[in-house]
Amino acid sequence: MSFFSLVSILITLAAVSSYFNYRYIKLPTTIGVMLVALVASLTLIIIGPYTSGVREQAASLVSRIDFDKVVLHGMLAFLLFAAAIHVKLDSLGREWLSIALLAVVGTLMSTFIVGWVTWLLLGWLGLTIPFLHALLFGALISPTDPIAVLSIMKSAGASEQLESQMAGESLFNDGLGVVVFLILLQLSGLDTPAADGSAASSSIDMTAIGVLLLKEVGGALLLASITGYTTYLMLKRVDNYQVEVLLTLALAMGLYALADSLHLSAPIAVVVAGLFLGNHGRLFAMKDKTREHVDTFWELIDEILNVVLFFLIGLELLVLPIESEWLFAGALSILVVLAARWFCVASIIGPLSKLTSQSKGAITILTWGGLRGGISVAMALSLPVSESRSLILTLTYCIVIFSIVVQGLTMGKVIRMSSRSTKE
Repeated sequence: MSFFSLVSILITLAAVSSYFNYRYIKLPTTIGVMLVALVASLTLIIIGPYTSGVREQAASLVSRIDFDKVVLHGMLAFLLFAAAIHVKLDSLGREWLSIALLAVVGTLMSTFIVGWVTWLLLGWLGLTIPFLHALLFGALISPTDPIAVLSIMKSAGASEQLESQMAGESLFNDGLGVVVFLILLQLSGLDTPAADGSAASSSIDMTAIGVLLLKEVGGALLLASITGYTTYLMLKRVDNYQVEVLLTLALAMGLYALADSLHLSAPIAVVVAGLFLGNHGRLFAMKDKTREHVDTFWELIDEILNVVLFFLIGLELLVLPIESEWLFAGALSILVVLAARWFCVASIIGPLSKLTSQSKGAITILTWGGLRGGISVAMALSLPVSESRSLILTLTYCIVIFSIVVQGLTMGKVIRMSSRSTKE
């Protein structure tokens, strides 16, 4: 099957699922589409033994989709740029301290807390994995994905402060989460298999880690500044919205591909460039007609890709290797991730509330709104084959499905209840 045929089938199925959700289920689009795909996958799994290869054909189709490359080396460029270009820097500026602490300190804390507790938990269940592999799981599950919940926050009356904190944190912890994941992957030796197929051992060199982190993040910031400013100058010299929309598209795609090829943090580069162009570029380099078309274009890209991404998450159930004891571990890991999220948010927002005013119920809302999404699944699927991979993938999938369906669908109620409570 050709690439065009595969993409055509995927887009068609996602569109039909979106229509079905809009007409009958009436849930938020991304959540509803994922549920449709999950139900379809479960149906194929159940009827599989009674049909002649229907499930196998569907699973073969899904297995042709390289989720890692599609998301981490494709969709993420558009999704992060589309999100960043619509974020106002003044709102981020007012909450810069909480966003920085949540995105950096919170992500690192979550990585090690989740990794360490998961390692202990799996050992207690008799599913022992190496400690660095558990930390890998902590790194890939820590980045938050508020795509499915930000619209719910607005409709439920969440404060602008909470929206800024949620959006800002997710924009930057995606990039940091990928960097931490890659560093831990290198330390674990999974990226350099030994001759016998096992993971090569790797000693921990803190100097090398610091240099790698500086290169990934610092290099990304420098590259984003150069390319973003160059695009800004080009936009100032053009008054044609078709050309200007194309320039923003070129920046998102070209910058991400270039940063990726230079082994820099492509997500951070795209976010920084998107923030610059969506604020300084929008104000000084675009006319009203161009702003309208740029906004419409990137909103459409964002909506379409999110529908496809969440549909893919639902379909991945067809090819997921599942064992019953892994599902029990997955249920317990949901509690671990939620508890770690609460601890990280509370240890940051709690002390900050003594210095600056925080929204009512901020800790509860930010904890429950810390959804995990496609980037976590993509990183789990990118893990090289090892004894830990299938287990980590199952744990990740359980957490992602729970967070999107349960947390996403109850977010409005949590916001309304927490906003009526006393100030945290």
